[in-house]
Amino acid sequence: MAKTPTKPSFDQALAILRLHSFDVTPFAGVANGVLASKHGVAAVLVPESQGKDAPAAFAIHPGVLVRGEVARLLDRGYQKFIKTSKYELPATASQLQAIHTFSEELKLLIGDVSLYNESLGTTSDLYEYDRLQGREVEQPAPVQPWALTDGH
Repeated sequence: MAKTPTKPSFDQALAILRLHSFDVTPFAGVANGVLASKHGVAAVLVPESQGKDAPAAFAIHPGVLVRGEVARLLDRGYQKFIKTSKYELPATASQLQAIHTFSEELKLLIGDVSLYNESLGTTSDLYEYDRLQGREVEQPAPVQPWALTDGH
């Protein structure tokens, strides 16, 4: 019978990342957060729970580093964009490939699940299709013929 692999603890995961040439530094924006970066791409990791053997979990998913901030990947249907708090820039193919490679390597090293659709290519954090803008307007409730009205 196959043995279920165990995830390394948070501290073990950080040591493994350092051995594989990741830059691991404390991240001030998240409590107990650690910024793991490599080749211009980064993610913020935190302990999954309060226990000492808690595995690592994502506080901020992988994205390109733009002026010290981990940018989110935004999909507008026709193109992907790199979005920070101040900037929104078109994503290049090399940036998308760097995010994908970084994500796969990071998930493998910290023992996270690698999903099939994510292994096919880069997935976005946000999806904002221009054809869907304005559809979220609330529609009036449908009339119910059996409900009593004021006139009867």
